[in-house]
Amino acid sequence: MTAAGPAILALNGGSSSVKFALYDPSPLRRRLRGSVDRVGIDGTLLSVEDEVGGTRFGRALPAGDHAAAATALVDHLESAIGAGVIEAVGHRIVHGLEQTEPAAITPQLLDRLRVSAAIDPDHAPIAIALIEAVARREPGLRQVACFDTAFHAGLPRVARVLPIPRRYEAKGIRRYGFHGLSYSYLMEELAHVAGEPAARGRVILAHLGSGASMAAVCDGRSVDTTMGFTPAGGLMMGTRSGDLDPGIAACLERSEGRGASEFFAMASRESGLLGVSETSADMRALLACEDGDSRAAEAVALFCYQARKCVGAYAAVLGGVETLVFSGGIGENAAPVRARICAGLGFLGIDIGAERNAAHAGVISSGASRVTVRVIRTDEELMIARSVSRLLHLDD
Repeated sequence: MTAAGPAILALNGGSSSVKFALYDPSPLRRRLRGSVDRVGIDGTLLSVEDEVGGTRFGRALPAGDHAAAATALVDHLESAIGAGVIEAVGHRIVHGLEQTEPAAITPQLLDRLRVSAAIDPDHAPIAIALIEAVARREPGLRQVACFDTAFHAGLPRVARVLPIPRRYEAKGIRRYGFHGLSYSYLMEELAHVAGEPAARGRVILAHLGSGASMAAVCDGRSVDTTMGFTPAGGLMMGTRSGDLDPGIAACLERSEGRGASEFFAMASRESGLLGVSETSADMRALLACEDGDSRAAEAVALFCYQARKCVGAYAAVLGGVETLVFSGGIGENAAPVRARICAGLGFLGIDIGAERNAAHAGVISSGASRVTVRVIRTDEELMIARSVSRLLHLDD
């Protein structure tokens, strides 16, 4: 692998993986991408695809934490493309609190991220570990934080305020919304493939994956979204319950002695598709066995039912819908799920073309549909690289 001059590295840390991509900044072009999978688990694997040279590479790594994964990744990239080639690193930060724009990472910003770790213990510590590992490996390297919450910074107050005592709003407890990097990419891509008028219209975005959310967008701005104070709220997900009656927490505390932390862990890591099916959080596995497993079938049905309800609710928020976009691992790849979500939504003008849907076409709505239903593959790493390039003026 070779790189023509300075490059931007985009890092996207998950609970047991780190996705990454390397870009030439001017013009912005991806040169390679890959992931470190099974972080902290035996069988940790670094996989790299060189898009310019057309080669693939993989090697085992010692089972370590996210800091070790970041160090090993930078070591590999510098040995492959040359030391000093990486000019800047961008990180996906899930919870940005009040931060509305990408920002250079400073000690002060890191302190604010540590505060967010108390709110988002599943994501913030991973991002902080990646940032600190890169800083130890390359102390002079510029790093940029790109916030998932920024896309929703302009939420109308009626969508932002939570119906709890007003004094808690002063403590920052409100709806923030997440998946913002994905939604930003989807809106830019929608404008590219369908034109600015479509992107300025009434749009529902469905990012459906192991984490799942939807957003209602009007005139290019987020006006409502399913996730709330943390990414645990909203729709049912792979292992997250989404919205729950708070009475359940009190009931389990009385009946099982579960404290708040234990309840959060259950609702975040043992629920959703995994909790209902009792077998898997992977939609592919559930679809494959649903004919012979009623629990799997019920998990899939519940997921589709909740998503269909949300489409209807957001059509009401927007006063109608002109474009529905599916994205994320499930939204992009699970044609049966898309079909079941859209079934019965003909009253909104949504009609799916079966053959187009099965082929994962860019437009899966039928010719009779008044609503254009699209499948757009999201690219959070590209949005990170764009943000880094703009902030640091690397595209000059």
